[in-house]
Amino acid sequence: MARKNPRRLRTRLFGAVLLLALAGGGYLWWDLHHWQPPRAAYPMQGLEVSAEDGEIDWTAAKATGADFAYLDASASAFARDPAFVKNAEEARAAKLQIGAVHRYDPCQPADKQAANFVTVVARDKASLPPAVELDILADDCPIKVSDAMVLSELTTFLNQIETHTGKPAMLKLSRTFEGRYHVAKGIDRNLWLLGDRFQPDYAGRPWTMWTANSALNHAAAAGPVQWVVVQP
Repeated sequence: MARKNPRRLRTRLFGAVLLLALAGGGYLWWDLHHWQPPRAAYPMQGLEVSAEDGEIDWTAAKATGADFAYLDASASAFARDPAFVKNAEEARAAKLQIGAVHRYDPCQPADKQAANFVTVVARDKASLPPAVELDILADDCPIKVSDAMVLSELTTFLNQIETHTGKPAMLKLSRTFEGRYHVAKGIDRNLWLLGDRFQPDYAGRPWTMWTANSALNHAAAAGPVQWVVVQP
């Protein structure tokens, strides 16, 4: 009886393992880009978009389960999202609730950032609370900004935009920003946390909104969108 070639057996075994790994990786990739939290657990769901997401079919967004949309509006002291006004008008027409997002820059003065936001976002009683995205650290600021100053200026910014909108803001808080500045403990506002697939717990207290899938393939857009749910 001929002996089996050990090298050939190892090659076949390696090929089989590699094939299984590729199949598993492909499934995980597909699942990540199509997964949404169950509606039974989270009745209120929506999306966050900006000009970078391109044209949004808001009718399709509404028809496929979006109840609301947060729209990137402004960033730092001068930047503005060029699609904000168009997205706001079309999302409202599709009967979605909308809210505005400002990307906060700890290197820029609070009053200049608030003026930028106020210029872009009109006061509207029907709008959702404004959201402030907190992700950029002050490490690379041209002028040194202490951690205490970051929190102080952020509080000033929040007070100014809340006076304009008439609503408490929500903190869209990244894990990195929270780990550095401990905002969740120092500033009493509702939290919007991030974490693909798994509920985030890095703030040390309950969240109000969760970006459950940051790259969801959705009928409303040509590319992936950020899918967000509300704590019931």
